[in-house]
Amino acid sequence: MNQKKLVVLTGAGVSAESGIRTFRDSNGLWEDHDIMEVASPGGWRKNRALVLDFYNQRRKQARDCQPNDAHYALARLEKHFEVQIITQNVDDLHERAGSSNVLHLHGELSKAQSSLDPSLVYTLDHWEIKEGAKCEKGSQLRPFIVWFGEAVPMMEPAISLTSKADIFLVLGTSMQVYPAASLIDFVPRAAQKYLIDPQVPDFQLPREVKVIQEKATVGMRILEDLLLSS
Repeated sequence: MNQKKLVVLTGAGVSAESGIRTFRDSNGLWEDHDIMEVASPGGWRKNRALVLDFYNQRRKQARDCQPNDAHYALARLEKHFEVQIITQNVDDLHERAGSSNVLHLHGELSKAQSSLDPSLVYTLDHWEIKEGAKCEKGSQLRPFIVWFGEAVPMMEPAISLTSKADIFLVLGTSMQVYPAASLIDFVPRAAQKYLIDPQVPDFQLPREVKVIQEKATVGMRILEDLLLSS
């Protein structure tokens, strides 16, 4: 018997319980920086040293954080479902918890990218990208992060995965970030749909979405029991 496809869209609320701060919880400031200074092509052009240092500190912080119960619950569900995670998070906590199939919509902290050729991506073996670190074409390495104003190249694969879901879960995101939030529009009508987040979105969700208004770790305990009992 084929396993059901469980597609999960995760957001900052999952990482927050591991101690990774999110900019949306603090009035558009991310670790006390204006988000456009550190997460836009304009910010990179204006102050490259600041941007490099900002992501170096995020990388260092993420290495000290550990996966939480929500990450581990998703990894456990692979025994029962074909689980595909689509994450807006740039940390690697899903992978470290044991999840096999993780698609990063907004890039990955643990990688660097050529600022000349976006197809040149390198896995880092340390937490720093230094000024003067260059790709093979001689251009400065930048964080492998999708910044505001840039295209989201992984959206097409994410839509393809979402359109095949038997069960679709939104976890730890209040559906404010586009285009990621639009993925729910591609879920098959017959699929079971769940949302776990303390904040219910202020727009009209499809009626068939079952809302569990809890933080990620608590909500995943409830949902894991629910899915396994059915």
